[in-house]
Parts: sequence; C-alpha cells; structure tokens
Amino acid sequence: MIINCVAYQDGRRLAQIPADQIHLYINKPGCFVWVALKDPEADELDAMQAEFGLHDLAVEDAHKGHQRPKIEEYGQSLFVVLHMIEQSGEDLNVGEVCIFVGGNYVLSVRQRATQGFAEVRQRCEEEPELLQHGSAYVLYALMDAVVDRYFPVLDAISTKLESAEERIFAKQTERGSIEALYCIKQKLMTLRHATEPLLEAMGRLHGGRVPQLCAGLQDYFRDVSDHLVRVNQSIDSLRDMVTTAISVSLSLITLQENEVTKRLAAYGALVAVPTLIAGIYGMNFEHMPEIQWQHGYPVSLLVMAVIDFYLFYRFRRAKWL
Repeated sequence: MIINCVAYQDGRRLAQIPADQIHLYINKPGCFVWVALKDPEADELDAMQAEFGLHDLAVEDAHKGHQRPKIEEYGQSLFVVLHMIEQSGEDLNVGEVCIFVGGNYVLSVRQRATQGFAEVRQRCEEEPELLQHGSAYVLYALMDAVVDRYFPVLDAISTKLESAEERIFAKQTERGSIEALYCIKQKLMTLRHATEPLLEAMGRLHGGRVPQLCAGLQDYFRDVSDHLVRVNQSIDSLRDMVTTAISVSLSLITLQENEVTKRLAAYGALVAVPTLIAGIYGMNFEHMPEIQWQHGYPVSLLVMAVIDFYLFYRFRRAKWL
C-alpha cells in the first residue's frame, strides 16, 4: 500500500498528493515526488512504473524480492536494493527496501520490514538547504538510515556474545552454550550478507565515475561507506571472537571429560585392589599360605584398607579426586 506520496520543490514540502496526480508535479522545474510503498500489490507497483517510467528489469526485481544488496544504473536513474535487519525477539528479521531514484522522483518499496522511514522524511524536511539537492539527497538519507540501524543489532549480538562467554568461564559449558554461539555466528553471517555486497557497490557513488544524479553529494555517500566499513570490521571481529569462544568451549568440554575419566580410573583402582585380594583368597585351593591362619581375615581387611588409603592419598595429591 502507499504510505506517503509527497511533492517537494526547491527543498520544501509542497503537499501530500494522490498517486494519480504525480504526473502533474514531476514535470515542474525544481520539483520531485517522494513515494513510499509497503508490501505493494503488483498493480500498485505497475502503476508507479507507468508514472515514473521505471526500467522493466528493476521493477521485476522489486516484484520478486529477495535480491542481493546492489546499486544499478539504468540511464539517468538508479535502482538500489538494501537489506533491513531488525531484531525480532531472539531472531533477526530480514526485510528489504528497493529504491528507485530519478531526477524528479524517489520511490521506496519496503517489503517484510516493520520499521518505516517516517523519521528520515522528517529529517529531510527539516533540512531544506540539503533537500534542495533533490532526490539524490533522499537516497543518501535512506541509505544512511538503513546502515545506521545495523549498529544496534550489532550491539545486541555483542551483548549476547559476552553473556555466552561468561557462561563458558563460569564452568557452565554444555551443549546449549555451543548452540548459542553458533546462533550468534549465524546472525553475524546474516549481517555480513547485508553489508558486504553493499560496501562493494557504494564505491560507485563517491569514487570514480559518479552517476550524474549523485554529483555534488560524494562526501555524503562516502560517509555512508565509512559506516559500512565500521560495520564490516565489527562483524569480522565478532566472528573471530565467536570462533575462538567455540574452540575454548570444546577445549573445556574435553578437559571436563578428562577429569571425569581420571576420577573413574581412580575409583576403579580403589575398588580393584580389594577385589584382587579377595579374589585370590576366594579361589579355595587346599594348599594356600595363611589359609588356616587365625588372624587372616582381619589382616586381609586391614591390608585392603591401608592400600586403599594410600591410593586415595596419592590420587588426592595428584588432584584426580
């Protein structure tokens, strides 16, 4: 559905307009129209294509969704795909926004994402001197907002990683800890898929042959690129930390298993010695030493106790028990 359809001229808001009157404004000098759609039907997107003359391939990508983040140039217009990452309980919701930008229009198509861009529109309207740059500045503002929303997600993941590490070193290493770390790694991979392709594409907007549409705003797009670099560096650091934490967890589990094995071996030795002595004197041969000895039974028990006490003492010193 259409969330907003607003006309701007010389950096200032003119009016909220019906979609069927867009053609009356996009041909005015210094005027552009900013339309926001959310989960549009096919006919709504087709109507926007007819109004703005959008490229067929770009519209097809917007129809299908689930595109890789990218920036494509079609003549004098741009088509940008961004992934919107939102925290939804313990999981990450991956939405998408497709942005069509021309000299006299901006069309944002938001899909599978709950958070809109009302604050971005308000920010742009409060900066008319920058909004005079037209649709290119709106593109910058939208991209900047999407990238800035990655940072709170990264902070939440970092907090979860710290909690997982605390559980590991509090000797609470178990299957659940490994699963939690692997879940964190999956979330980082989701963020990586959203940022890495976009970082590659951003260079086209601030370096080399910059599209005519974005001329004069290279510094702004470079700022977005810098933020993306920071996000990617943070992702790489957290992924290394997760990998290290998983290795430490597995090592601690191995150490715990070794401790259990040593305890079982020690207890087995304590049981084996009395069993050995009792087994020898339980063979019932007629001619055996001490078999007729009056004090044989208490002495054998005493020998068992002394040997077990000595073994127990040595095992405790070796920290096996």
